[in-house]
Amino acid sequence: MRRRLVSSTFLVVMMVVILLGVPLAVLEVRSVDSSTKTVLATEAQTLGETVSMQVSKASLNGANAVGLSDFAPNVKRMIAPGHAATVIVDGQSPLRVDPLPAGAPAFTASYTVNNVLSNVGVHVTVQAPRAPADRQIRSSMYLIGGVALAVLVAATGLAYLQARRLTKPLEELAATAERLGSGDPRPRHRRYGISELDRVAEVIDSSADRISTMLGAERRLAAEASHELRTPLAALSMRLEEIIALADDPQTVRDEAEVALSQVERLTDVVQRLLTTVRTHRRSDLAVPIEVDTVIRQQVHEWRPAYQSMRRGIVVSGERRLMAMATPGAFSQILSTLLENSLIHGAGTVTVHTRATGGSVVVEVGDEGEGIAPDLEVKLFERGASSRGSTGLGLAVARELAEADGGRLNLVLQRPAVFAVFLTEHSPLSVIAR
Repeated sequence: MRRRLVSSTFLVVMMVVILLGVPLAVLEVRSVDSSTKTVLATEAQTLGETVSMQVSKASLNGANAVGLSDFAPNVKRMIAPGHAATVIVDGQSPLRVDPLPAGAPAFTASYTVNNVLSNVGVHVTVQAPRAPADRQIRSSMYLIGGVALAVLVAATGLAYLQARRLTKPLEELAATAERLGSGDPRPRHRRYGISELDRVAEVIDSSADRISTMLGAERRLAAEASHELRTPLAALSMRLEEIIALADDPQTVRDEAEVALSQVERLTDVVQRLLTTVRTHRRSDLAVPIEVDTVIRQQVHEWRPAYQSMRRGIVVSGERRLMAMATPGAFSQILSTLLENSLIHGAGTVTVHTRATGGSVVVEVGDEGEGIAPDLEVKLFERGASSRGSTGLGLAVARELAEADGGRLNLVLQRPAVFAVFLTEHSPLSVIAR
């Protein structure tokens, strides 16, 4: 494209130079010729009038003829250097001053005047060689050619710079589009001062932003799926191991199978919730009344074997029979995340305390460990913020689940660590009021 722009600009400028230069050269040739002929005509007229006056004087003085040979120095002074003159007076021999070589190219101007007093005709012919005029024309042609060449060179240089200014952004835009195709969605946010190219750059940048958002959502979904499915799968694995170990006790096998079945249902709910997350970022419209005691009891039952294996205990206290608005399975996932967090990072007995206050149901989960490090507290709920090699997603996902249901998850005590889940309280009176 750059070569095409340069060549097309060169051709256009060359055509303009030809269309302007050729007429200018013709005008210059005609101007030089006309100027030379005008000078010769003036010289011939002046010389003829002068000789005619001399003839008149001689006639008044009674002389029959004018001595043209004596008049030769005056004729030479009256014509330009290098010019030749021929003066013919009727009845006398011609006077020739500085005659030109025979056959030499020359300009010629003639003038004839008839003297009234003496009835004698005067004929004057002035000649100028063409060589000086030809040299002047050649100099003008060289000047015109030099200017034309300089214009062509300047136009070619400007065309190259302009082509580079146009093609470089196109190359950068092509490279950006290629990066998008190769999986690098970073926008460049480059603008070039050309409205059409800037529009293309804006479209590519907006496409890059959308692709980056989609890729981020995909990565986030994968991270959340791996994290949220890990805990139910681990609990299900423990129940199946207990079923295998207690195969001789049918009643125990039945109880453990029921717990395993509840884990499968929870896995189904997690998968459904993740799919819902892909379709929409808002889940509060899926919230329904749930019995807080049931969810706590189910989670404590799931996690008790893991705590017992580490010789730790779980204690439930607080108000009973509380009802809250939450998405089915979301509160289970939040509570499971807090119990797992206390198991991995905490110490001693874990306490799950429930209470109702100000239209909210508060579920607090605390342990007897060393608490949260000061440098980790400020970014505790950020993705990737973790210690002891964990993924750093649990608390971030748990807070998002709580906020999606209109609640919140906060750290209410740093040492020892106590987390509180705030959910909207549900009561028949609030339903009637709505």
